[in-house]
Amino acid sequence: MLTIAYLANQFPADVEPYVGEEIRELRKRGVKVIASSVRRTRKDLYRPAGEDAGGEILCLRPIQVLMLLRALGLILWRWNRIAGLLTRALMGGKESPKRRAKALLHTYLGAYYAVLLRGHRVDHIHVHHGYFGSWIAMVAARLLGVEFSLTLHGSDLLLDGAYLDVKLESCRFCVTISEYNRRHILHHFPDVDPRKILVSRLGVDVPARAEFPPRRVVRGARRTLTLLAVGRLHAVKDHAFLVRACARLRDCGLEFDCAIAGEGPERQRLESLVRQNRLQDHVHLLGHVARHSMDALYRNADVVALTSRSEGIPLVLMEAMARCKIVLAPAITGIPELVVPGKTGFLYAPGALKDFVARILFLDERTRGEDPNAVSCLDWIRHAARVQVLHNFSRRKNLAHFGNQFLHLTAAQDWSPPHEDLVLQQI
Repeated sequence: MLTIAYLANQFPADVEPYVGEEIRELRKRGVKVIASSVRRTRKDLYRPAGEDAGGEILCLRPIQVLMLLRALGLILWRWNRIAGLLTRALMGGKESPKRRAKALLHTYLGAYYAVLLRGHRVDHIHVHHGYFGSWIAMVAARLLGVEFSLTLHGSDLLLDGAYLDVKLESCRFCVTISEYNRRHILHHFPDVDPRKILVSRLGVDVPARAEFPPRRVVRGARRTLTLLAVGRLHAVKDHAFLVRACARLRDCGLEFDCAIAGEGPERQRLESLVRQNRLQDHVHLLGHVARHSMDALYRNADVVALTSRSEGIPLVLMEAMARCKIVLAPAITGIPELVVPGKTGFLYAPGALKDFVARILFLDERTRGEDPNAVSCLDWIRHAARVQVLHNFSRRKNLAHFGNQFLHLTAAQDWSPPHEDLVLQQI
């Protein structure tokens, strides 16, 4: 039986359901998957049915002293296998002294992870994201004498690509979630074999029936436009941009409500920004919203807005489009592969507050002008958005492709993948 160690920085995690979905897909195919997490997660926070069925989660924390001593012994015994990695970490590249010190710590954690895995007869290690977990997985694979692979998403590649040169060189293959990411990798790391950089898109469940929003007003009547933003309250998601845009929309005389679903370190700053702009009656920070409660939020939204500075291809946009919602997002990274301007949604110039506000005002005008008894231009876009997700971003379909490709790459003795993407066809 093929045995795969599957490592994430934190597993399970509410914002990364795809990790558990991939694990279940591989287990369904008869693969033994050892789900692993660098950080410990509260078990009651997020655990979908069957998430860890078939095995416990192997967590590196809390650290056990005996295992630390064994990790040190493993490093000394197989020093030659990781000496090159340490040379690169300490003397190559342009990383800061702090980053190099962290690489030393993560090397030790990689040896620790290898010790935890030694009794499992692991054939391959796969890791999600290019952050510190990928260094840990790479070191563990070297010490165990197996190969590793990684999945790159958005910020881990575009904003925080620490030591990606050696990770890409060392991995057997790299899965990434958009054509934009693949082009970025090949442009910035020209020495990497392009055959091992593969695109595997994420996906969401598509409701069996299209549900178009009811016409709540007659033509030209005053109404309240409902905006929805979903995402962790982190600086890279730039919800502050959305709050500033809301201040301008209010000044333009727009009647609107804006709900932001998500929790994170930026909450206090956003609360302060809402108060400073006197937007308490317009902007509502909902905090963490359980996944089963999201349908109601989507159902009531006129526009689902995304204001991130960096993304892969966000699941929130897929979920909204699958529910026939109008979406507005920045024209960055892989988003235009999902949101085709004026056809499946709308895009605005990244960081351009004036453009974002203008798009919202345009959508409000079009929404108010919809005839309750006829199909509107926005209805065609809503329908096309759902079809886009159904054909190219369906969770079930994309997971099946992922499972086929992953097993081919990890089980094949003579690996020679073609240049074209076999996981999914182009849009």
